[in-house]
Amino acid sequence: MYRYFIQPQLDKFNNSLIGYEMLIRYRATADDRWTLPANFEAIPIDVQIDLLKATASELSLKIGSVSINFNRKQFLNPDIAAAVIEAQAKLFPVKVIVEVTEEPGEDNYALEDMQKQIELIKSHGLQFSLDDVGTGINVYDHIKPLLGYAEEIKFAMQNFRNEERTDEIPAQLKFWREVAVEHDMRLILEGVENDEEDQLADDLEIPLRQGYYYGKPHLFQLKSDH
Repeated sequence: MYRYFIQPQLDKFNNSLIGYEMLIRYRATADDRWTLPANFEAIPIDVQIDLLKATASELSLKIGSVSINFNRKQFLNPDIAAAVIEAQAKLFPVKVIVEVTEEPGEDNYALEDMQKQIELIKSHGLQFSLDDVGTGINVYDHIKPLLGYAEEIKFAMQNFRNEERTDEIPAQLKFWREVAVEHDMRLILEGVENDEEDQLADDLEIPLRQGYYYGKPHLFQLKSDH
């Protein structure tokens, strides 16, 4: 069974909740713990769509936005595009932000196809976000052609930790902050876990944040679960 967990995103300087990110989780039986799916590619498209529609119809949050993740293959799927467009209609005036994550092998998808799909969802009021900037394949030169389409970029501190590049975080964060300013985008810092990282974000004047330090993901139960 798949369900979404939601994690708060905040504006630290205004001390306000700006939105939630929806994170898909899996468990085989009611006795099992919820875990990250072993392979996001293996989640059937129809399961994702049904879950997204069910969650959107019950999500009545008085917040600015909800964010949902897809890899490029999923993002280009017309059925998923239709589902997120429907979700935006149900959730209005809450803004739906589609985050595209990086995964190896995603050079296979044509830039032109990405641009067309971004324009399609934006024509229906959704926003586009580039997740995991600076790590994996989402380095500057690779995503530069998409920066003009994005309202938001997300910098994941945990990815740098996983790649044993923790020492690079301050310089990389400064670089991506400048990219965000140049392209008039929001920059969300995710993976903030302790006082030191919170202070770094303060020092670099990055207000928008997400991480265990501010709030862990928690299960969004559907009515059918009760």
